[in-house]
Amino acid sequence: MRTAHRAVATKTIQIQLDQHVAALLQCRRCPRMQSTPVSGGAIVSDIMVVGQAPGPREPVLQRPFAHTAGKTLFRWFEEFCGMNEATVRSKIYFAAVCRCFPGKNSSGTDRVPAPDEIRNCSSWMDNEIRILRPRLIIPVGRLAIMQFIDCPKLEKVIGHKFRAERGGDRFDLVPLPHPSGASPWHKISPGRELTKRAFKLIARHSAIAALSKRRRQSENAATVG
Repeated sequence: MRTAHRAVATKTIQIQLDQHVAALLQCRRCPRMQSTPVSGGAIVSDIMVVGQAPGPREPVLQRPFAHTAGKTLFRWFEEFCGMNEATVRSKIYFAAVCRCFPGKNSSGTDRVPAPDEIRNCSSWMDNEIRILRPRLIIPVGRLAIMQFIDCPKLEKVIGHKFRAERGGDRFDLVPLPHPSGASPWHKISPGRELTKRAFKLIARHSAIAALSKRRRQSENAATVG
């Protein structure tokens, strides 16, 4: 009976999330943005990764973390959690502070979303948290971290687990630095060591452990079959 109830609940969540993502992809709230929204798909999960905003490659490839930063992020997941890119994308919900590419600024680097754009986009993440009620949220980069907790310096938050709240839902929060090739923070001390500590916290989290257990059971079932 409990399994049946869980299946019905999961189906309801999937329908709500499908509708949410369909509406998200139609969003045109921010005229200064240089692309339409990017989504990682309607993945029902207890875990959310929250990025900052797509770069120029993501709208073309139609998935978040599709270029250099993604390669580093997925390498971390494989190294510490034993999950390759395909597994991460299929088992974890990807969100972002802003879902469209903001364009370039005068110096040629990616433009940081403006406060009004962040406000315009915030309801999408609020709705995702309401639907999924995640157990673990992983914000990637200072802009993403600041949507949940204060972040005066990365050294103060990376490598720590927090209990956070948004929209009336409470969850564990393990921040990560942005894995951009333009930032050396995660490559040098103390950032390198703090990033490893953060990912060890992620790897030990019960939501990640549950994913790993289900994956092993699925692999074993496929082998028996």
